[in-house]
Amino acid sequence: MTPVDGERVDMNMQEAAEYSDEVLDGTFAAIDPEVRWTHGPTTAGGCDVTRRRTVMTVISEGRRGSFLGVVDRLWRKGGYRVKAINNDKEFPAIYAQTKQGFGVSLSFGGEGQAFFEVDSPCVEKSDVADSTTKPTAPAFEGEFIPRPHIRSEFWSAGAP
Repeated sequence: MTPVDGERVDMNMQEAAEYSDEVLDGTFAAIDPEVRWTHGPTTAGGCDVTRRRTVMTVISEGRRGSFLGVVDRLWRKGGYRVKAINNDKEFPAIYAQTKQGFGVSLSFGGEGQAFFEVDSPCVEKSDVADSTTKPTAPAFEGEFIPRPHIRSEFWSAGAP
């Protein structure tokens, strides 16, 4: 069942964070060739939690459409409902929703840096631990995450 706005999902914030990690882990595992990423900040609201990952691999302007396409097909295959696609040439994005009502997004920022985010619906309040998934790029815990700097023969092709 997909929750209606304001309706609680039968899990707590920690369980929602763990589910979010599973969504992100599955997404990154399916991207081929792989990209390197680091954790973004986890935030917890009154009854929701958001997990973020920042891609540290440079994704050239010419490859952003392919990258979005890979993620779009993966999410659709997983039963996610695509809610919107932003086809902006420089800052494209895709927004979807899992069957459990979690919002998932992939958006691009400056210099081809991709950002993934999973937002939970309203769940039972609880403490939220840091993700146990090990990042594939250096961690920047409590620090500013720099622009992407890891080169990929495929994803960075055509980038300066």
